[in-house]
Amino acid sequence: MGQSLVGVPAEIKSDEYRVAMTPDGVRELHSHGVDVVVEAGAGAGASIPDADFRAAGAEIAPTAGEVWERADVVCKVKEPQASEYGYFRNGLVLFTYLHLAAYPSVAEALVAHGVTGVAYETVQAVDGSLPLLAPMSEVAGRMSVQVGAHLLERHNGGRGVLMGGAPGVRPARVVVLGAGNVGWNAAWMAAGLEAEVDLLDKNVERLRWVDQIQMGRITTLTSNRGQVERAVEQADLVIGAVLVPGGRAPVVVTEEMVRSMKPGSVVVDIAIDQGGCIETSHETTHHDPTFVVHDVVHYAVGNMPGAVPHTSTYALTNVTLPYLAELARLGVREAVSVDPALALGVNTAGGSVVNAAVAEALGREHVDIHDVLGA
Repeated sequence: MGQSLVGVPAEIKSDEYRVAMTPDGVRELHSHGVDVVVEAGAGAGASIPDADFRAAGAEIAPTAGEVWERADVVCKVKEPQASEYGYFRNGLVLFTYLHLAAYPSVAEALVAHGVTGVAYETVQAVDGSLPLLAPMSEVAGRMSVQVGAHLLERHNGGRGVLMGGAPGVRPARVVVLGAGNVGWNAAWMAAGLEAEVDLLDKNVERLRWVDQIQMGRITTLTSNRGQVERAVEQADLVIGAVLVPGGRAPVVVTEEMVRSMKPGSVVVDIAIDQGGCIETSHETTHHDPTFVVHDVVHYAVGNMPGAVPHTSTYALTNVTLPYLAELARLGVREAVSVDPALALGVNTAGGSVVNAAVAEALGREHVDIHDVLGA
């Protein structure tokens, strides 16, 4: 049928337990005439056994090397690790979260080997939304409040503050920076725990939308330097949820602001996989998630949804599957010509960077994707 073979290797990034495909995804691709090969044990961390993939029609390959070598389209969750660069080859299509602005070495390897790198996080619909980032943003936003509540407990290094307070006692003050999918979900969860929540964003229309839904349960504030300074200083928990599609996250909370915070307060930098929006943060892992700067507990795990891999795997593959089916059925050139959202997802092709925002973030020349693909 001329269809591409889709390969799903196991994730090898530290503490990453998600997998890029579900058995339902395998069945759906089969219905389009696309075969799937899955590395043995790839779904184990997400509580999906090989037998379920096999029953859905996938072939199980014993090694990652075999999956990478045979597949025309490799579908992953996280950016490839250095040990995987050896599998790269000219013409290979890689569909995954790439975050090249934060991981320039990955960009170098993709370009050097002529890999077509399609990034979940830059697939962008006509209305400006990021459909493949949305479910993980929702999971990370919701998780950030659970994590923050946990870290505010005294034995975890926090101030000893209960999110919802108690009758007669003030609840925790939570400041969420950014009202996109991540920040909105974080603010919503924090409000559900009866914390005092300030949600900051530059987009007044977005704040107006939140205001209408939450009816005063979340305080919306227009973001500017002074407003951020005041909010951060008073906060028990600061959640950084600022995103620039394809680019590095801007630093919104400076070291001086962190220094102004109360001892034992907590910051959760969800934007860390795009470089972070809090000046004092650096990427951590689920295995060793926190560090302390200026008596403030910092949590900056780069793959937060990896902690709940069963939920995350299903949430992610529900939205990636239609695009993966397009890539596998039509090939990159035809798929991007019929789907502008997918065209924006292509970051590298033919040894060039073909996404403008990514090229700017990397300080590289931007080459038009249609010039490279000849579409």
